[in-house]
Amino acid sequence: MDKIRKSEEEWKEQLTDEQYRVTRKAATERPFTGEYYANKDEGQYTCVCCGAELFTSEQKYDSGCGWPSFWAPSQEQNIDERQDHSHMMIRTEILCHHCDAHLGHVFEDGPQPTGLRYCVNSASLKFHPKDKE
Repeated sequence: MDKIRKSEEEWKEQLTDEQYRVTRKAATERPFTGEYYANKDEGQYTCVCCGAELFTSEQKYDSGCGWPSFWAPSQEQNIDERQDHSHMMIRTEILCHHCDAHLGHVFEDGPQPTGLRYCVNSASLKFHPKDKE
């Protein structure tokens, strides 16, 4: 899949103001305010910008940080990482591989089996509930 490239105007038409601010401008939603931080339903989380599968409820856990947290992506090839030196810190930013949407950050203080905490903004995700048969 090629990189998805859109103009700022196209992104603004597609996304809400909050989604645009988070995914295209690398902002962070306030803790405990996002739509999915307390979501316990089973399903899949995709990129709000391009629909790429990123995480599932199977990897989600309550880290207590106020943002949806996952111990691993469901599709590692859909997540890119880069160093983030903003706010006088060194962190690892996570982005959607297909559209470069800012998702959040990954930290090394998560649970086993990975020891990682993918701290993700709800505004960068779209949740798809699992079909209940």
